[in-house]
This record gives sequence, structure tokens and C-alpha cells, in this order.
Amino acid sequence: MDDGFTLTAYSQQTLPQLGHTVGMTTEFTILGRGRTGRALAEAWGPRVALLDHGSRPEGLVLLAVPDRAVPEMAAQFPGRCVHLAGSLHLEGVPCAHPLTSFDGRARDWSGTPLAITGAVPDDLRRAFGDLGFAAFDLPAELKPLYHAAAVLTSGHAATLWLGAEALLRAQGVALPGRGLLPLAEATLRNVSAHGTAGRTGPFERGDELTIARDAAALPESWREIFLRLGHGLD
Repeated sequence: MDDGFTLTAYSQQTLPQLGHTVGMTTEFTILGRGRTGRALAEAWGPRVALLDHGSRPEGLVLLAVPDRAVPEMAAQFPGRCVHLAGSLHLEGVPCAHPLTSFDGRARDWSGTPLAITGAVPDDLRRAFGDLGFAAFDLPAELKPLYHAAAVLTSGHAATLWLGAEALLRAQGVALPGRGLLPLAEATLRNVSAHGTAGRTGPFERGDELTIARDAAALPESWREIFLRLGHGLD
């Protein structure tokens, strides 16, 4: 390999939260015990060591830390680290960004895109592939747009669902069962199967009377969001 990375074995102490002892050879180290670091470490098992972000291991290091901490930490491991920040680009520091939302546990990530920017070591690419991630090359200049799309899909969508539930709750409407989640799941299935044709509702039907009536029922701040998003694909 000519990317300047050396996968030096690194022995660590017991990591009880992972259910195994790293007294054996590990392929690389994950720095950061947040939800991302814990989930990946659980999935990779004894192949990796999971350490606090203040540690200074040898060998290849995967930085699972907040974006703001990446530049300073990357400087501690010149030529032998990869970061996970989807929007941030650092010249000379490769990035592997999993397009998913982590909850601290290993999941089925089959078919989940993995954005690669820069010379990510082949061994690390294979390790992600073993978990089901599908790697693709993302140019550095497109990272902010890519990440904005991810935020719209995940964070903003969650805000809409939670906000809609809060609007109902504020008026004493408590949805039974799983609330709005079945609707959200059915919508995702339809869009996954049919693309834009899977979109339903009054905006798709051009039902202006229903749109006006619904908009009038919303607080002003939510009304603007409702109308802008409704017409967003027009």
C-alpha cells in the first residue's frame, strides 16, 4: 500500500462494555466512545480497540469524534488516521462517512452508503464492507451538499415528525399505538418503491382547499414550513 498508513498491532486493556478483552492483535483503533464509536466497535468486535478520545494509540486510528474535534485530533496522528465527519474536509486526512444514524449498538447496515473522500486504507474499506456498507467516492467539494442532504433526510425529518406529534399533544390529541411512526414508515416504503410517485397527500393531488384549511390550523412558524415543503418539489 502506498497511502502512508501502517496497520501496526496495538494491545489494549479490558473493554468490559464490548464484552471482550483486547489483549490480542487489533487491526485499528477507534477513538471516541459516543454512539458511533460504540456501535462500530460492537460490530467489529475483537478486530478493533475502542478508546477515549484522549488516548494516543499506535497504528491506524478511526476518529469517531464530533466534527469540531477532528482537526486537532487528526494533527495528533499525521498520516495514519481517518475521520468520520460527513461535511468536513481536511487536506491530507481521508474520510469515511457512514450514511446512517447510530444509536450505540451494532445493526444491519447492508446497503448503507459509505462516502469515501481521500485515500482511505484498503483494510479499513474492507472492514466497513464486512459490515454491509457500500462505499462510493465523494469529491471533497461536494461534501457539504451531501451532508446537507443527509441532515434534511435524518435530523430535519425527525424534527418534523416530533414537531407534528407535539402540535397534536398541545391540543390534547394523544395518538394511540405507535402514533405517527406507521405513517412515516409507510411513506418511506412507498418512496423507496416508487420514487417521487410514492409521494401522497393534498400537495401531490393539488387539493388547494385542503391545503388552505390545514395551513390555517397551524401556528405561523409551522405554517410557512408546511407550505414551503409542500411546494418544494413543484
